[in-house]
Amino acid sequence: MAAPPEKTLKNLAGKWVMNKTLSDDTDRILQMQGVGWFLRRAIALATITLTVTEYTKDDLTHIDISQVASPGGITSVENRTLDWEYRDHTDKIFGAVKGKSRWVKLSDVDDDDFLKKGWDDLEGEHVQSYVESEGGGWTADQVWGFEILDGKRYYVRHVVVRKGDDWKLARLVYDYQK
Repeated sequence: MAAPPEKTLKNLAGKWVMNKTLSDDTDRILQMQGVGWFLRRAIALATITLTVTEYTKDDLTHIDISQVASPGGITSVENRTLDWEYRDHTDKIFGAVKGKSRWVKLSDVDDDDFLKKGWDDLEGEHVQSYVESEGGGWTADQVWGFEILDGKRYYVRHVVVRKGDDWKLARLVYDYQK
């Protein structure tokens, strides 16, 4: 289901399911991030569901996401505080990483046009999330927002993963579930 109009980046709470028809293939990105073939196959076949909780604490926006791949029950948790401060995290899939997140205007996103284009709101604030692998040598830069695709509005993440001189791009599209 497309995102209802009341769902915004300031109100993401709810369940979101990756739309694999509209999303780009993630296999090359996952391979670059050191995810093994068997796990990549499981992820490719799974339904990816994000359960999002969003709240403000001490004047900072927090976006907590539980991500589940079904069947298989592969679960990861992303707790983001939008203050652009690094936080360490150990992920079941990606291992030790450090990341930071913030509210950002597209004009303030560094260096990659892919992260800036296609949004339904080019002037407002988006969420940017940047992650560095502690041992894998890769980085992932994401911008979140909403796009109109096939006449419908969707929650979307633009992702750029870099490792050395190599880089991969993906657009991840999510359907809203009540």
